[in-house]
Amino acid sequence: MAEATGNHANALYEIDDAEVDGKGLIECALVPLRDLVLFPHMSTPLQIGRERTLATVTAANQRGETLIAVAQLDSDTDDPGVEDLYTMGVEMAVGRVLRMPDGNTAVLAQGRRRVELVEVVQEEPYLVVRARPIEDSVPDLSIVPSFMRAVLALFEKCVRLNHGLPEEAYAFALNVDEPGWLADLVVSTLSLSIAERQRVLEIRDPLARLQEVHGLLGKEFAMLELEEQIHSQVQHTMDRGQREMYLREQLKTIQGELGDGDPWLQEQSELRTRIAAAGMPEEVEQRALKELERMAQMQPMTPEVGIIRNYIDVLLDLPWRTATADLLDIKRAHKILDANHYGLPKAKDRILEHIAVRMLAKGNKKLRQPILCFVGPPGTGKTSLGKSIAEALGRKFVRVSLGGVRDEAEIRGHRRTYIGAMPGRILQTMRKAGSINPLFMLDEIDKLGNDFRGDPSSALLEVLDPEQNSNFSDHFLELPYDLSQVMFITTANYLGPLLPALEDRLEVIEFNSYTEEEKLEIARRYLVPRQLELNGLTAQKASFPDATLTALVREYTYESGVRNLERELASVCRKIARRMAEKKPAARVVQAGQLARLLGPPQFLDMQAERKDEVGVATGLAWTPAGGDLTLIEVALLQGKGGLQITGQVGEVMQESAQAALAYLRSRSAHFGVKPGLFEKTDVHLHVPEGGIAKDGPSAGITIATALISAFTKRKVRFSVGMTGEITLRGRVLPVGGLKEKILTARRAGLKTVIIPRRNEKDLADLPRQARKDLRLVLVDHLDDVLKVALNAPLKAVAPPAKAKAKPAKPKSRLAKIKSGPAKKPLPKPAPRPAARPAARSSKR
Repeated sequence: MAEATGNHANALYEIDDAEVDGKGLIECALVPLRDLVLFPHMSTPLQIGRERTLATVTAANQRGETLIAVAQLDSDTDDPGVEDLYTMGVEMAVGRVLRMPDGNTAVLAQGRRRVELVEVVQEEPYLVVRARPIEDSVPDLSIVPSFMRAVLALFEKCVRLNHGLPEEAYAFALNVDEPGWLADLVVSTLSLSIAERQRVLEIRDPLARLQEVHGLLGKEFAMLELEEQIHSQVQHTMDRGQREMYLREQLKTIQGELGDGDPWLQEQSELRTRIAAAGMPEEVEQRALKELERMAQMQPMTPEVGIIRNYIDVLLDLPWRTATADLLDIKRAHKILDANHYGLPKAKDRILEHIAVRMLAKGNKKLRQPILCFVGPPGTGKTSLGKSIAEALGRKFVRVSLGGVRDEAEIRGHRRTYIGAMPGRILQTMRKAGSINPLFMLDEIDKLGNDFRGDPSSALLEVLDPEQNSNFSDHFLELPYDLSQVMFITTANYLGPLLPALEDRLEVIEFNSYTEEEKLEIARRYLVPRQLELNGLTAQKASFPDATLTALVREYTYESGVRNLERELASVCRKIARRMAEKKPAARVVQAGQLARLLGPPQFLDMQAERKDEVGVATGLAWTPAGGDLTLIEVALLQGKGGLQITGQVGEVMQESAQAALAYLRSRSAHFGVKPGLFEKTDVHLHVPEGGIAKDGPSAGITIATALISAFTKRKVRFSVGMTGEITLRGRVLPVGGLKEKILTARRAGLKTVIIPRRNEKDLADLPRQARKDLRLVLVDHLDDVLKVALNAPLKAVAPPAKAKAKPAKPKSRLAKIKSGPAKKPLPKPAPRPAARPAARSSKR
């Protein structure tokens, strides 16, 4: 309530009420009020924001006329009409329009009498209405004083408890002697909604209005009394430095009043019960109870409480004794592994051996879990086999991808001193597994990085060491955690980036590239049925003959695994499904000749179809983390001064192989039939195509040497021959790695002969039988053996130049003999010296 003072207030009182016409109506401009109900006899400042309202108030102020103020039904309506307003309002007078310093406009308004809207007279430029003034009826004077005293008594209590009400409000109410006026005065001071205020405004009987206000005062007093009680209780327990907990304490008191008890104490009791039932080791349980006691001594809103609660939750969620029972059934495991994966005999045999050992060594606590590492190209079934192993053993399967992890804290966790600290991925995943013996797959272990935040590979040393992982230490937990019952399986495409100490802890099982026959079998057994099911098809609606699958493998994929093959099958199935959905005819048997229409032209044509024997071009076999690949070596001879230029993004090791091959050629130039002096007049340009791909390694040594010798001798190299092997300066051929992948690539590329070092003969044991049958494998020890197979014509050595015959010596004259004197006898050889005594060896190494 605002009291009118000064000249503006006097001006308000000088404005007369609107004149009543013959029908008992008044005609005035209308002002809609937003979030405000004005009562008679009350003065209040009005903030004016709408231009239309400002024009209405300004015009009335200039003419000295009253206005009708009516509250809006919805305060969000920006331009309300009569239908958007209540039907009862107040006739009011307004003072001079004032421009405030903040740019807003304000007027002082005074309510005069209640009015009820009857009709609209004008809508533009502002609303003008006719309204019926409503005068208070005369109440029963015998009961009015008692009602007024009751209202004043409650109002006095509310003013005393509500510090937001000025004491002058009660003093002003004591001077009011009319019940209706008193009701209007009191209700204008209460914190009520617009609807409640409007309901009081629309009550015409003053006594009934006073009764309604008495009820509202009772509710207000009850709320104020409860707030005062809450405030006094909170003030008694609240520390001056923790005033931010005021709202929380209020909520606690309210819940106590409702009979809910203290939630903070209930939470502590629940945590204590959970700790007792968690089955933790004694050391862990004592730590959890200690942290709980620390938390109980703090106020709930303290930031440290959230940190401690998070720590206790981690301890409760981690599995300490819960384990799943292993299903030790070899036949069942064998059936599951064969049902989900084709081939992969080494990995399957290792798992079946583990099951057999577990069956025979039941109860042996010294038995360790295997820590395997599946190494092979992408798409060869490493990750999916891990899931099948978990199913065969009856264990839960969890997986963590380590690709791109560079922070040691990702493995070991953050210390709790850091904001937002959390356990490492190992414990987070164990928390998710819910058992102490899951099958834990660490995927892409070769993609780990390192930077200034530490080396995650070093952190894994403890995880993957059976001697240490029974007491794994996480920075967040700060307690030993037993990982000895976890079966770890890691996967990698390449072991090169792994730390030697980490590789030493892993039992490596290689996953080699699939042969064409294996891919066809996998497609028949797994890929085709799965894609038919995923795309809403059946074997009766679509089928793929072997010829079609063979064409897909040869012409639309070139990979070690089967991922792209499955993508192409999925693409064909989607196109068939679309034609069926569109009610168009679709072939039930997908023929090889239809692939070009469904998938476009073949992506991988026969590499050897357009090649022929060439001079200075040799075919090498390379190994990559994605499998084997072909590498062509091209040599061009240019007139120059004996320089060597190497292009094609070639690494340092491969450059040294080229230099060694050229040095060997120069050292035996006559043997190979190269003319003397040719090297000093010739520049050699060696190029490895596909320059956008980095290439390195020593296995291209004999390929480079063959291309160089071919270029210098003009002998063509057979395009159907592939080769791999390192060369020395003496022409010896040394063994290389990745032989199986290279040979499978040669077969896939259509080569007929493969030259390999003899010392790699042991690696041929794992070669598929069909690959041995389709390829001629030539074992060599020396580069001469390579050239006999690789070149299409034998080399001819250059004969050394003939030496000039020595002329016979002339006989010496007698005079010459006299001058020369007697012939000198040769000096006797000195006696051999005794061998020196060997020095004693030092004990240091």
